[in-house]
Amino acid sequence: MSSKKIVKAFYESDLANDASVVSRFFHQDCQLHWNSSHGFMKLDYKGLEDFFEGTRKSYDALRFQFSHILEDNQYVTTRHTLYGNTIEDPENEIALAHFIAIWEVKDDKLYKCYEVSQLADAETIESNSFSEIKI
Repeated sequence: MSSKKIVKAFYESDLANDASVVSRFFHQDCQLHWNSSHGFMKLDYKGLEDFFEGTRKSYDALRFQFSHILEDNQYVTTRHTLYGNTIEDPENEIALAHFIAIWEVKDDKLYKCYEVSQLADAETIESNSFSEIKI
C-alpha cells in the first residue's frame, strides 16, 4: 500500500471510537513531534495509546477536512482542519484546530510525524483558506 493510502486510511478511521487505531496504524517505534498552542509534545507508542484513549472519552466523532495532501515516497504532508462532536454535545460539530503534518511511513505503519496545529477560529474558517479537497 502506498504511503498516502496508509495516511488516508488513518484519517478516515473512527479515531473517536476505535480502540485499535494505534495498533493498526502506528509502528512500535513511532514518534509524534507536535507543536500546538499548548506547547511541544513528543509522543511514543504508549503516549499515543494514552492520547487516543483520552480522545475516545471526550469525542463522539471526529472528521478531517483536507486542503492539501502530498506524497513523496515514504513521506506524506497534510494540511487539514479537525472537526469534532463532543460527548457533551454530540449533535453539534465544531472546528477544533488547523494542522500541518509531515508523516513518515515505515513497514506500512505511521513511523514519525512532525505536526503543527493552531486553534480554529471564525476568521480562519470564514477565510476559505482551508477549503476541502477530495483525498
